[in-house]
Amino acid sequence: MKGISVARPDTRQADDFAAHYDEHFGDIHRYIAGRLGRDVADDIAADTFVIALRKQHRFDPKRGDIRPWLFGIATKLVAQHRRQESRRYRALARVGPETINGGHEDQVISWIRAEGLQPRLAKALRSLSHGQRDVLLLSAISEFSNEEISKVLGIPYGTVTSRLSRARAKVQAALGEDSNE
Repeated sequence: MKGISVARPDTRQADDFAAHYDEHFGDIHRYIAGRLGRDVADDIAADTFVIALRKQHRFDPKRGDIRPWLFGIATKLVAQHRRQESRRYRALARVGPETINGGHEDQVISWIRAEGLQPRLAKALRSLSHGQRDVLLLSAISEFSNEEISKVLGIPYGTVTSRLSRARAKVQAALGEDSNE
């Protein structure tokens, strides 16, 4: 067929994307599971990569690593599920001590329960603004630096620093208040 060109996928681009998926899927899944629970983490993590694949032309490698860009997509998807996140924190606040074996997030939850902090921590997290919660959980769950969080959320570095400081202070105050009862 003369005159008709058939678009062939760039195999290098597909290989690069597959490598990014392999490298970052676990971290993104863990972040989402820590915020919304395992039951939706698979779908939202997968959606993160579907969106990234569709919008890969928008990623500029000159701006840095792809990881913050992927977490930005994941955080936006989490924002669409905020009600579920709040329900998760309410449920965690009601659950009594119990041991859970499993992934990293389950081990963290188990440790919190063992320390008797789960209800207070869940209540404290629920009381944070969405912006403060995003910054705190990107730092705590995904171990992002303030600079990386700035890139993920598309906000100034100073805003990250102030939100993180306020969030930590609120959580510490809530845990301190409740532990003195």
